[in-house]
Amino acid sequence: MTDNAAEPPESPQARLARKINLLLDLYESQGAKPPSYREISENMSALGTPLSRSRWAYMRSGDGSLATDDELLQNLAIFFGVDRRYLLDDSTEVPEMVEAQLDLLKSMREARVRNFAARQLQELSPETLARLRDVINTRVRRDDEGS
Repeated sequence: MTDNAAEPPESPQARLARKINLLLDLYESQGAKPPSYREISENMSALGTPLSRSRWAYMRSGDGSLATDDELLQNLAIFFGVDRRYLLDDSTEVPEMVEAQLDLLKSMREARVRNFAARQLQELSPETLARLRDVINTRVRRDDEGS
């Protein structure tokens, strides 16, 4: 069992990386493929805040120094369609809209997994598929309750 009190606090770099990666996931959940570095870089340059490939990689991984360019962070938030303060606020709270979108993303991913499994398991009887679904749902509920 993990003792959360013993875990080191999340660094500002890691919090920013988590937020950026959530935005990339949300972008994808809205039906588009994740934006490429090139697309993001071109948009940032057009807004007057150039973004190098290495800086983007550090921002996404949480390694290196913290990105403190407020204008760049605001422009990234605009690009992803979230409140400008989202990337500037160092708190761990996720805005309500982002949280709702993440819940939707989770449901969509679960549905995709279920649909994939159903396609792969076409030769099984409906009863066997229903039992498999019940086992998966029970496991997901148990995992959700444990987190």
